Amino acid sequence: MRRGWTTGACATAAVRAALLAHWAGVAPASVTITLPRGETPTFRVAELNVGDGWAEAGIIKDAGDDPDVTHGCLVRARVAPSAGGVEFHAGEGVGTVTRPGLPIPPGEPAINPVPRQMMRAVVEELAAAHGRAPAIAITISVPGGELLAARTWNPRLGIVGGISILGTTGIVRPYSCAAWIASIHRGIDVARAAGLEHVAGCTGATSEAAVRALLRLPEPALVDMGDFVGGMLKYLRRHPVPRVTIGGGIGKMAKLAQGATDLHSSRSQVDTGVLRDWAAEAGLGDIGETQTALEALERAGPGLAEVVAARAAERAAEILDKAPVVPEVIVVGRDGTVLGRAGA
Repeated sequence: MRRGWTTGACATAAVRAALLAHWAGVAPASVTITLPRGETPTFRVAELNVGDGWAEAGIIKDAGDDPDVTHGCLVRARVAPSAGGVEFHAGEGVGTVTRPGLPIPPGEPAINPVPRQMMRAVVEELAAAHGRAPAIAITISVPGGELLAARTWNPRLGIVGGISILGTTGIVRPYSCAAWIASIHRGIDVARAAGLEHVAGCTGATSEAAVRALLRLPEPALVDMGDFVGGMLKYLRRHPVPRVTIGGGIGKMAKLAQGATDLHSSRSQVDTGVLRDWAAEAGLGDIGETQTALEALERAGPGLAEVVAARAAERAAEILDKAPVVPEVIVVGRDGTVLGRAGA
């Protein structure tokens, strides 16, 4: 299946095209950017406009074969001088964060950290190449984004006015549940065939890197679990390996602890009221009403990660149903630090 590009990658390409028009006076038909893992995709410039002291460019998002709500939308970037440094602003159709607990603080445009890093890198590169100061205000807009956002979790998360500009790798990979679960099964088969006694399934690249560094597991022991913790544990129930480690962020591990076996945001949600009860039972105080697991963690402190890890490990043991497999859960922070660990 054909892969596509995130809104963050499209926004970065739009910034590059706009800056080339603003600083170099050129009208590129296409631009090439560098993604966090080194890939260098090329994007066709769908629109380009230049005014007095500003320029803007638009890129049509191609999500490949993934059923992405933002597939085909226009991601537009306008650049203009700033008072100093790189500034980010939300234009039409891009949301603004209003609640704590997200990677971006309240009051900021919903442009996630990695896309911001990518756009800053483009500004710094082109500023050096054209003898300019890297003082640029970037406004990202997505026409129709407010309507698209109604089909996402943004309203529930307190992101108002539009969609978020997302992406940690810049790449959208087609989402086939059956194919992914089959790949998990094959990964366990390979580990068993190699005689390994310990495998680890993680929800993403950050948690996998943290778990691998902590446990020093070989490559065949790492299962690309994604959101399908139930698919992995049920297969291990029938094809046991003596020890399994599950790694992920506080939100997804809280879902597992609360009984979910599919951790995708469209199929399971965190009950923050339950997290509040758990925090109180553990003597972590009254954390009040929270909107996300990350916000609950920030209020309760690292002790909540330990509670979530312990309860998630218990839930994993229930799914394994007396199979000769000892489960362990590791809660990993966004920066790759281990926040909580329980089980084996």
